[in-house]
Amino acid sequence: MDAINSTTELTEADRIDRLRLIRSDNVGPRTFRSLVDHFGSVRAALERLPDLARRGGAARSGRIHSTDEAKAELAASRKLGVSWLAPGEDGYPSRLATIDDAPPLLAVRGHAASLMRPMIAIVGSRNASGAGLKFAGQLARELGEAGFVIISGLARGVDQAAHRASIASGTVAVLAGGHDCIYPPEHEVLLAAILDQDGAGISEMPLGHEPRACDFPRRNRLISGACLGVVVVEAAQRSGSLITARMAAEQGREVFAVPGSPLDPRAAGTNDLIKQGATLVTEAADVINAIQPILERPVMHPAGEPDSELFESDPQGHDRDQITGLLGPAPIGIDDLVRMSGASPAIVRTVLLELELAGRLERHGGGLVSLL
Repeated sequence: MDAINSTTELTEADRIDRLRLIRSDNVGPRTFRSLVDHFGSVRAALERLPDLARRGGAARSGRIHSTDEAKAELAASRKLGVSWLAPGEDGYPSRLATIDDAPPLLAVRGHAASLMRPMIAIVGSRNASGAGLKFAGQLARELGEAGFVIISGLARGVDQAAHRASIASGTVAVLAGGHDCIYPPEHEVLLAAILDQDGAGISEMPLGHEPRACDFPRRNRLISGACLGVVVVEAAQRSGSLITARMAAEQGREVFAVPGSPLDPRAAGTNDLIKQGATLVTEAADVINAIQPILERPVMHPAGEPDSELFESDPQGHDRDQITGLLGPAPIGIDDLVRMSGASPAIVRTVLLELELAGRLERHGGGLVSLL
């Protein structure tokens, strides 16, 4: 079973193949999806990785995760009570499965049933004011009483307040590192309390992975992707919470913001969000009234069947040279590459996939790419 989104439970062999592919060099969630669309199965994609990297200009093919390594990771995860779930399996949040870069496998610990309920994200400043912490807790408690699961990032400040206030009704902690590398370390006790109740912890990272700065935006996309809407309680300019809000907007989620004093720099980001069109929140009813119509619509999943027209099996050398020549350190849109090169969209996508597997391409938001 190799469809990206499926309602059939994976076999153990399928799970191992998926883990091998996503753990291989230069393969992220978007590349994983492109490879499966291109070749029709995870197993076929694994077999073709060296050839694609070579065509992309790699001096040597990237490392492919071995079957033994994948089996060992699954075994160690199970000892910790962690299950690796694919989109469409019970316990994988249905809305998270709809985003372009949904994790091909999600590490879930705790009560998987909580991940199938409607979720609202509450995020904000790590250095929050007393008023901000109080309101985050009040909002989380009231939304929990209304039947929503609260999802957040287990960080200090607003995240912590939201989790604590919703432990009894169900809350989900999204981790930036592996399940055995909790950050901040003092929140291991909080996570244990969440798991002891009706909550869960999720991550896409392997066991033993200590979170780095670049991992927190990746975590934030999971927070926004899994929920119906994101409430930002306090956020300074250039805050990580604003990254979560931006990702939520790009993913088609509702964005809410709690207003604050213009004299408090911790409210500058949330006040700007309101100026940009975020829904102003002063009570739980503001969120519930905006979310209610969305609950009545079915969750739409992207098609998971391979499309032969998305990629070209083997682009000509001159096409590859021309497309690569148009790339540089400045991001450029894929549509612009198609127009400027005169090549078909299928050829451009294939060349970009080859370059990515060779470690030569970086993808940015909004369909932009650049050469490394």
